Amino acid sequence: MESAILKFEELLNENVKYFPTIDQDVLEAKKPKKWSKKEILGHLVDSAVHNLVRFTEINYVDKPYKRRTYDPDALVDINKYQAIDIEELTQLWFVINKQLVRLMKTVDEKALNYEIDFGEGSPADLRFLMTDYVEHLEHHINQIKS
Repeated sequence: MESAILKFEELLNENVKYFPTIDQDVLEAKKPKKWSKKEILGHLVDSAVHNLVRFTEINYVDKPYKRRTYDPDALVDINKYQAIDIEELTQLWFVINKQLVRLMKTVDEKALNYEIDFGEGSPADLRFLMTDYVEHLEHHINQIKS
């Protein structure tokens, strides 16, 4: 977990000041059926919100934990991320993810092994969910930076 947490913090600290420097036209450029860079950042907000619930809820609900799902496209549309000021959107992304870092740093070893039911016959655990979240974050940050 330590390497995932270090990577997570690095991604946050490198990009919290970078995202607002991206030209607005670049941030808001859209292709049909694709998110803009700003909407990708909004998707990362939605992902952070849902994972904050997952990472905490798993500690007190029946096991195996049934992974909560969500519709990323619907949430990006409903939340209208394209219209939000990039400074505000970046801060929202940053603050929620700082809480996720705090959770990851304080989760106990027993909880990391809690089983998660993905509904596909291949169970995983909280450790996988947390490290996968960091990889997902990095993937989308690379899309924003490309």
